[in-house]
Amino acid sequence: MTDRRIGLSPAEVCSRIGSAVGLTLRAAPGSLAGYVAGTLLAAGLPVATAWLTRSVVDGLVSGVTPRWTAQVVALAVVGLFAAAVPAALRYLHNEMERAVALVAKERLFTAVDRIIGLARFEDPAFLDRLELADESGGRGPNRVVDGAFGVLGGLLTVSGFLGSLWVVSPVMGVLVLASGLPVLAAELVLSRRRAWTNWEITPAERRELFYRDMLATEQAAKEVRLFGLGAFLRGRMLRERRAANAAQHRMDRRELATQAGLGLFSAVVAGAGLIWVARAAQGGQHTVGDIALFIAGIVGVQGAMAAVAQQVATGHQALLLFEHYVTVLRAAPDLPVAPTPAALPALRSGIEFRDVWFRYTDAHPWVLRGVNLTVPHGRTVALAGLNGAGKSTVVKLLCRLYDPTRGAVLWDGVDIREVEPAVLRTRISAVFQDYVNYEMTAAENIGVGDLTALGDPARIEAAAHRAGVHETLAGLPDGYDTMLSRRYHNDPSTAAPAAGVNPSGGQRQRIAIARAFLREDRDLVILDEPSAGLDAEAEHEIHTRLRAQRAGLTSLLISHRLGAVRDAGLIVVLSGGVVAEQGDHDALVAAGGVYARLFGLQAAGYRNQGV
Repeated sequence: MTDRRIGLSPAEVCSRIGSAVGLTLRAAPGSLAGYVAGTLLAAGLPVATAWLTRSVVDGLVSGVTPRWTAQVVALAVVGLFAAAVPAALRYLHNEMERAVALVAKERLFTAVDRIIGLARFEDPAFLDRLELADESGGRGPNRVVDGAFGVLGGLLTVSGFLGSLWVVSPVMGVLVLASGLPVLAAELVLSRRRAWTNWEITPAERRELFYRDMLATEQAAKEVRLFGLGAFLRGRMLRERRAANAAQHRMDRRELATQAGLGLFSAVVAGAGLIWVARAAQGGQHTVGDIALFIAGIVGVQGAMAAVAQQVATGHQALLLFEHYVTVLRAAPDLPVAPTPAALPALRSGIEFRDVWFRYTDAHPWVLRGVNLTVPHGRTVALAGLNGAGKSTVVKLLCRLYDPTRGAVLWDGVDIREVEPAVLRTRISAVFQDYVNYEMTAAENIGVGDLTALGDPARIEAAAHRAGVHETLAGLPDGYDTMLSRRYHNDPSTAAPAAGVNPSGGQRQRIAIARAFLREDRDLVILDEPSAGLDAEAEHEIHTRLRAQRAGLTSLLISHRLGAVRDAGLIVVLSGGVVAEQGDHDALVAAGGVYARLFGLQAAGYRNQGV
């Protein structure tokens, strides 16, 4: 959403109400049925109270004791219901909200999981929408249900009170009803503005959360304290909070002014009506009970109309926010999916990048410019080049996290765009440069590399052995069941729960490599800077282990340390988004090109370390 238009057509309103009620019906059918029945009952209670009050007053005036005594008993019963129903409705509302939130969150993140690539997760507008979808998906359906059935109940209340006013004065009934229409119109305008305000402040609130995380999480604590960033980040966080508060303050002032004016208007109408009926009663045209009924009717109609307006506004605002949830759920695939996916053959020939061009958007420069590259089956191809040369982009395209802007990536001659993405990814094992630190147990941190291994400790430990991290993990307080995070307890149910541990960067790197070792039977192994966080000795050890692991496999190796790629069967040097040169280590050094220059610089750096 890039403009200030926030609205739904009547057909969209009906569709979204149907979606919200359907979601609630699926999540909590019993609670919904009870809530609807209670809402309708609550709508009739004020009208019944008004008519019974009239009967009691007229009975008192007339002196007919049996008549008004029975009405008093009925009035007491109605009062009991009036006291009990709101509490029951709150209980049912909370039951529905919890049940709906669970189902809504499951549906939302199932839809998020269907996103094939990365582009949407790099799009601020999508991230804003996703945050609003997460917020509105849980509470939105209940608010829509509240609004829909609240409006129905309010209309029933209005109808009952209008009948009461009609008995006293048809003209006043029409005037009181008309006086509620501006309230309804104003509330609709305010609800639309509230929805826009929520959308407007979402980017500021996301940035506020970012600064908060920088101030309150251990990942950033070292730099924040070393560089003295606390006051700076706190100032940024509060600036975003103030911006959001200012937008909400403007909305609150507009709402206050509008509702104060409407309240004054309603008071004038009610006062004029009361003066009229009092004078009519003095002239003998109405009874004292009629006056009581009129007072209850005019207050009831105005209150019910205001409630209807508020419910319409609340429901309308909830629908506008719920639209974010529905939009995410119904979003088209971010990358095209073949209607009938092609079978992905076992890798026998190799992988080919054929005239591949790529840029992230039309506003960005080209990252790859006509790359032609082959990764032969059973061999290791290394990618070398400066930062920004396109090495990691090649990996993203190969995993189909993006599609080429032009050209094709072929797997044994099959365009990977024709293949089911999940099938392609099951055939790939990878260690990424920006691997994830999962705040889970040590066993789970490795097991997520292949979920079938989570129930197989032997497989997990074997992968840890191959990555050289078994002894470290086995020696933790609870071994492989130790939480790899100090933010969570190992076992919070114990009397004195112990906090988890924080492995070093090198240990985290080995754990990430162990994840890849779980996927040892895959067709393709991708190693993107697999030793970036290791010291020289550990790097040598890991690359020795990785060479053994990828022996006979098709693998793609990326490393800035050219000593780690010199034994690759083929080294491809990217420069400026094109293949600048390729060959084995000796041939590239002899050619005296980009690779030879970079290798010479690194080698000289190592030689000069002892000077």
